[in-house]
Amino acid sequence: MSLSLADVLAARRAIAGVVVRTPLVPSPFMSARLGQDFLLKLETTQPVGAFKLRGAVNAVAGIDGDVRGVTCCSTGNHGRAVAFAARARGLRAVVCMSALVPKTKVDAIRTLGAEVRIVGRSQDDALAESGRLAREDGLVEISPFDDPLVIAGQGTIGLELLEDRPDLAAILVPLSGGGLAAGVALAARAIKPSIRVIGVSMERGAAMHQSIRAGRPVEIEEVPSLADSLGGGIGMGNRLSFPLCRDLLDDCVLVTEDEIYDAMQTLYFEDRMVAEGASVVGIAAIKSGRLPAFAGPVATVLTGRNVDMTSFTTIVNGGAVSLGDIEIEGRAYGA
Repeated sequence: MSLSLADVLAARRAIAGVVVRTPLVPSPFMSARLGQDFLLKLETTQPVGAFKLRGAVNAVAGIDGDVRGVTCCSTGNHGRAVAFAARARGLRAVVCMSALVPKTKVDAIRTLGAEVRIVGRSQDDALAESGRLAREDGLVEISPFDDPLVIAGQGTIGLELLEDRPDLAAILVPLSGGGLAAGVALAARAIKPSIRVIGVSMERGAAMHQSIRAGRPVEIEEVPSLADSLGGGIGMGNRLSFPLCRDLLDDCVLVTEDEIYDAMQTLYFEDRMVAEGASVVGIAAIKSGRLPAFAGPVATVLTGRNVDMTSFTTIVNGGAVSLGDIEIEGRAYGA
């Protein structure tokens, strides 16, 4: 199965009127740090607070005929987007999640009228339940990343980025199951072949990064992370997002939990923005010096704002944070 720029353009037509064309704004602090314009694509301003709405709306719009409902597995934002899209079409939605998903994200999905099933302690467990519901209950399964309509929907971000700033030299994309990175890279490189598209993930449980290095999808241990939206596997039978990320991404870089903590503080204190840990990995990659110099402007996607506010407040106030078997030492911003 192949995807092209035409699929992304079709997705833009399908999601128009539901999905917001989000702002692209400069970060003066990060621009000074980088020595080039550094731009923030504010997917935090979507109605469900995250970019996932693009792919979910496109996927639900693509369902033909009468169906009993939809199902998916999710670390939070995809489930919220599917619930939103399903409710708009009057469909039942069942979202399968692991016990690692923060309660605030679970509650937000239930608020949209979806059923939530907590299954196991990994995205793979939730994926298995979603697949069972599709087989046995006749629901349409919408993958968070390995679905052509989902990837095409996420790719509309790439269209908007290059329409707003044709001079972009690079795009830094938070990398998890690869639907966002695959879609953005597909669209951006079709429009501007010279652009660099770099996936950024956390060191703990970076499934796509490890799979690309291995040359095939691999299983990973899912552990708590400040970038919880980037958790989970890519599916051992991955058909689309893995080969697209493998072939289209120029590089994949990893950042530590301490660097994500610092980047969340940076975005808050310098740009006055609230975002999830997954959203700021591009900022973390720049601040940590893990990326080379760029010859022009750079953009990163702020993927979502659906952070647990108690944890967020602890971070911006410089408090310590426990993540399973590790603890991030608290520190005031700039200290």
